[in-house]
Amino acid sequence: MLAVGRRTAGAALLAAAAVALVCAGCGGSDDASPSSGAVATAGHGGTLTWALADRPAELDPLFARSPSERLVSRQIHEPLIAELAGPFDDPRRVAGLALSARPTSDDRAWRLRLRPGVRFQDGTPFDARAVIANAQRWQAQGRLPAEPELFAFSPRPGQVTFKLAVADPRFDRRLASPRLGVVSRRALGAAGSRPLTAAEAADSGTGPFELRENDADGLLMARNGDWWGSDHGLGPEIDQLALPVVADPAARVTELSGGDLQVAAELGADEARRLRRDPLLDALPDGYGTATGIELSVRGIPPRVPAPSLNAVWLTRIAPG
Repeated sequence: MLAVGRRTAGAALLAAAAVALVCAGCGGSDDASPSSGAVATAGHGGTLTWALADRPAELDPLFARSPSERLVSRQIHEPLIAELAGPFDDPRRVAGLALSARPTSDDRAWRLRLRPGVRFQDGTPFDARAVIANAQRWQAQGRLPAEPELFAFSPRPGQVTFKLAVADPRFDRRLASPRLGVVSRRALGAAGSRPLTAAEAADSGTGPFELRENDADGLLMARNGDWWGSDHGLGPEIDQLALPVVADPAARVTELSGGDLQVAAELGADEARRLRRDPLLDALPDGYGTATGIELSVRGIPPRVPAPSLNAVWLTRIAPG
């Protein structure tokens, strides 16, 4: 239940209880789920309202450039390499679409083991063929070295090997870029060499949220009920993500202060100082040289991450007077 009655009497936040999580297995493939130890002060579900500075024009991860575009695209599309946490300050870190990425001794080949059973939102399978098709697209757009410097192939089902002409000990970090969010083969086939349209991009990822509405005033996203991470206790912990466009940063701060928003993106130093003077608000560095303003009822947004996955975000109650 959403609980963000910000200006109710008695402004102290009730602390959200930590949830104990049981981890089985290893290597990021563990199937863990939260225990029932959370007290009722933690909100569940509801809508998080996050004001954007501008309307996203591109939802194709490879062509997303603005912070708004990258934020929205990251909720739909996941990169191969990720380290995900669950809600309620879950201490676990669970691997994303690639369960492991291991280099050879000379760092000139990287072997990825893919998470099984994952499907894109359009129903097509996430598999080695999808990874190779995306790698070819990344190369064609200059995001990875062009052949023959890089060659991707599948030596056996569920695995992909990238062979490099030049050793790269940080290749796995390159594959963690949100710009390299994996897109379904169906969408790639429809788009060819051009960027995906908003309609094509909307259901072409494997991510925790799906796009429901997209108009001039903003976007509405809802939790993807088939997201693979939900079976591992990773969320999403909110039901909907409302993304109105509020172009003026001062207006974003005013709406945040008034309780109409829970999060406001791309704020400058003056706005951040204004927020930090309010005991119920804060400003986090966002990785773009600006700040993200948040109401303290919002938990689980990592600082300094330019395009975070919002699966672990949750809401806490503000204590009544």
